[in-house]
Amino acid sequence: MTPPPARSVQQRTEDARHRLEHDADAWVATAAADGAAPHLVPLSFVWDGTSLLIATTADSPTGRDLVATGRARLGVGSPRDVVLIEGVAQAVTPEDLPEEDAEVFAGKTGFDPRRLADRYLYFRVVPRRVQAWAEESDPHGGELMRDGRWLAAG
Repeated sequence: MTPPPARSVQQRTEDARHRLEHDADAWVATAAADGAAPHLVPLSFVWDGTSLLIATTADSPTGRDLVATGRARLGVGSPRDVVLIEGVAQAVTPEDLPEEDAEVFAGKTGFDPRRLADRYLYFRVVPRRVQAWAEESDPHGGELMRDGRWLAAG
């Protein structure tokens, strides 16, 4: 079976943005500043067009890592159609998150950290680098964003 032709950067960018707008879950990887082992967890997210909003308990390895380093990698999709995001993360307390953002997050993900007894933090992850590929025809490491700027117009 012949693989489909490679997608253009423009098409991969459109596909990646569509996935970010419509998917609700990502694998989130963090590492501690002290060199401790990386940590990987599945978390729900909301994409607002410029950042991803995620939430986790403040005392979890992910929460501690994000507060300490402000850096994360996220994988959205499947290994055969993936968007990889490297970004900077900023903690936002539930009290400081605009109510509209909290409602959108709860509505899309079906998860409302404000209603839980454990102390949660939200994190806004602003992409600095985005890569995407699907199947073997797309170039691995197919960069779509560099230094926070999309490479394709639109």
